[in-house]
Amino acid sequence: MAPPTSTTVPTKDHVLVPETLLKKRKSQEKARAEKTAELEQKKKSNKEKRQVIFKRAEKYITEYRDAEREKVRLARLAKQEGAFHVEAEDKLVFVIRIKGINKIAPKPRKILQLLRLLQINNGVFVKVTKATAEMIKIVEPWVAYGYPNLKSIKELIYKRGYGKVNKQRVPLTDNAIIEENLGQYGIVCMEDLVHEIYTVGPNFKQASNFLWPFKLSNPNGGFRPRKFKHFIEGGDLGNREDKINALIRRMN
Repeated sequence: MAPPTSTTVPTKDHVLVPETLLKKRKSQEKARAEKTAELEQKKKSNKEKRQVIFKRAEKYITEYRDAEREKVRLARLAKQEGAFHVEAEDKLVFVIRIKGINKIAPKPRKILQLLRLLQINNGVFVKVTKATAEMIKIVEPWVAYGYPNLKSIKELIYKRGYGKVNKQRVPLTDNAIIEENLGQYGIVCMEDLVHEIYTVGPNFKQASNFLWPFKLSNPNGGFRPRKFKHFIEGGDLGNREDKINALIRRMN
């Protein structure tokens, strides 16, 4: 009778792993390594972008401050010489629709459509040119408008800013949305967008069209009792120059 053969239990090191499983593990490890590298690259890229945005914001703040100081300097100089300093004409207006569609002729209706003021309390930034000034004059009985300051522009864009992305209304919650749609014009963040609107820069048209018309609330305390009279007659319609900023605060 033959002696019994001794059988050894294979250890973990001696277990044969199927080739398909080895390939799968290898591909998973490769994918994991690629993902880690991609995340690291993204972090590095985001850090660089944040630094660029921060530097741009600082530059804009200095630019705004210098412009204000220059205004004060010129006003003081004119006063010393016994003259008046006349500031340059405003290049930007903010137009708010405050009247509905009842008894509206085809021409002003079309102009309101061109200005994208389709609903009551809609507001848009408009560059002042001869053509736009004439258009606003025609629709004056339906709108309130004036010259917004930097604070009003910032508050509107930061609080109620929506972008037009593939004909959809998208909230501006991330600078990536702005960069994706306006990056080709050098506008990559909220500060760039505010600067382009405030200074009426070379890419104002693209920036303004990207911004969805602002949907404002009824003003705190309501409109004036004679709402559909001109502003200078005690109503709310028409040009209110820098007084538009007070209305924006109440409607924002």
